[in-house]
Amino acid sequence: MNYEIKGSPMPAVICTLNAGEQMVTEGGGMSWMSDGISMQTTTNGGIGKALGRLLSKDKMFQNVYTAELNGAFIAFASSFMGDILALNVQPGVDYICQKSAFLASTPGVNMETYFRKSLKTGVFGGEGFIMQKFSGQGTLFIEIDGSAVKYNLAPGERIILDTGHLVMMSSTCSLDTQSIKGAKNVLFGGEGLFNTVVTGPGEIVVQTMPISNLANSIIPYLPTTSSN
Repeated sequence: MNYEIKGSPMPAVICTLNAGEQMVTEGGGMSWMSDGISMQTTTNGGIGKALGRLLSKDKMFQNVYTAELNGAFIAFASSFMGDILALNVQPGVDYICQKSAFLASTPGVNMETYFRKSLKTGVFGGEGFIMQKFSGQGTLFIEIDGSAVKYNLAPGERIILDTGHLVMMSSTCSLDTQSIKGAKNVLFGGEGLFNTVVTGPGEIVVQTMPISNLANSIIPYLPTTSSN
């Protein structure tokens, strides 16, 4: 499988396949494709995994697309303004991503629901209790709000994020929250009560404009309606 990511600020990944190669996406994830590709809808792991995908804000059913001839292509477009990032998933190299990050993958990538163990992190961390965990082997494409910024953290190295900016981290990283200190900082600093803290070792990806921040920035400019 060869791929090319094209377009901005609404990108798409175009995957060119050899006969027999497959791509997996959630229901409705295909944007366009050439002749010579067949589709099969599946729970892809049974009803338990299907329900888990629903909890992490993905569709219950997934579609598997199979190339029937060399050079067939299929495209998956982002559902909002941002980036598409390709990740190389390998045995022992797992990734934990925000809800709804999954766009498409090769069949060897396994997606499962990742539950936060910490009550405080789940409530105040900005990413919620449920995230997505990807393991196995293959190529994974994820969606990112705004632009992607990557960091490789050394053991014990930390990065502090405003809630909602974390997209992905290696499973070797740990996730926590820390409260903002000082009453004046809390009341007038505009940063809320908590920040998200990621500690290495591992790779992380942050996003420049979480979709929730984008929505909040647009609200003041929306026309108001009044009833007579």
